[in-house]
Amino acid sequence: MLMHQGIGLERFNEISRARAIHALFSCCCNVTWAAKLAAARPYPDRDALLAEADIELLALSQGDLDRALEAVAHEQVSGGSVTELARITRARITLMLGPSEGYPEY
Repeated sequence: MLMHQGIGLERFNEISRARAIHALFSCCCNVTWAAKLAAARPYPDRDALLAEADIELLALSQGDLDRALEAVAHEQVSGGSVTELARITRARITLMLGPSEGYPEY
């Protein structure tokens, strides 16, 4: 995730589709979910991105949900629910975006 950490929403909206999918995959470990979120760009604000992330999590099949939960098993997951996956995913998206304006590019 370090490659995309702190990129900011504006840069996230502007990066290539492939790079956006890669960044999102590191948040949830599901390509279908990541591709759907990347295709829905640009997002007007963080809340819109997080809301869409939740909607697409709810659309995952049970198999996809189980695989995504297995990928984050090293984190504290109680009950293995979509609610827990949403909590973890939201935290990872927030880390990916960093501060509102993102970090400066060097």
